[in-house]
Amino acid sequence: MRVAIMTDNVRVYYLATKVLKEYGIPFLSLRVGERIPYDVEVVLTGEKDKVEFPVKVIVRDENFIDDLLARLEGRKRFQNVFIAIDPPGDRPGVSVVADGRVIEVHRLKSPPKDVEPVVGLLEKYPTAKLKVGNGAKRQRTMMLKALGEVLGHDYPIIIVNESRTTPKVGGGVESSSVVDIVASINIGLREGRETTIGDVLEVKEPTKKEIEHIKRRSRELSGNITISSRLAREVALGNLTLEEAIEIHRRGRSR
Repeated sequence: MRVAIMTDNVRVYYLATKVLKEYGIPFLSLRVGERIPYDVEVVLTGEKDKVEFPVKVIVRDENFIDDLLARLEGRKRFQNVFIAIDPPGDRPGVSVVADGRVIEVHRLKSPPKDVEPVVGLLEKYPTAKLKVGNGAKRQRTMMLKALGEVLGHDYPIIIVNESRTTPKVGGGVESSSVVDIVASINIGLREGRETTIGDVLEVKEPTKKEIEHIKRRSRELSGNITISSRLAREVALGNLTLEEAIEIHRRGRSR
């Protein structure tokens, strides 16, 4: 048993056990003052617990896991941490890759403007760099606009070529979620081009082909509505989602 929890603080114990179970890390529960077995490498404890042990990790919140995983690998901290996003899909995949190891994965619930989970991960891993796949131009643009409003347009990011990052798996909802997550992991493991959010958002005027593609997608999504070229342009520039454009068109037609 490499990890032991030694605390008299109920909150610390609850947080530690909750996170360790989520990560599948086995642990030993000890009271303060009990003998620590020889095979324990790291002790999790609270700030006010008087515990003498060479390698301790203080549990203040769920962010202790970063320090714990690094110490279990024999290092005080991860050297390179990347938060990677695969923009395409109904629920884009997000992964945290540290020194080539996958630490955690997520799927965004309401993309592309729902960036709160990404901002939370950047706060959780303050040394992390943000990697974004270069596919799905419209979704990527809207996501970066939302991130830019929170982080600033001079925030550094790494744009990664996401070709061949998406694996081929069988059909179904579960396989779709796996695809999104695996693609984000592959993006996190790849090298990319360093730039800023603002530089990427210097988007060019959409082509006629792009406009027509968006109008066709509006018919497919709504069943009977073809949005105007003006609304399609706003979608292409990342100012509206396709769903928002369809709703604006529907409201305008009903007046």
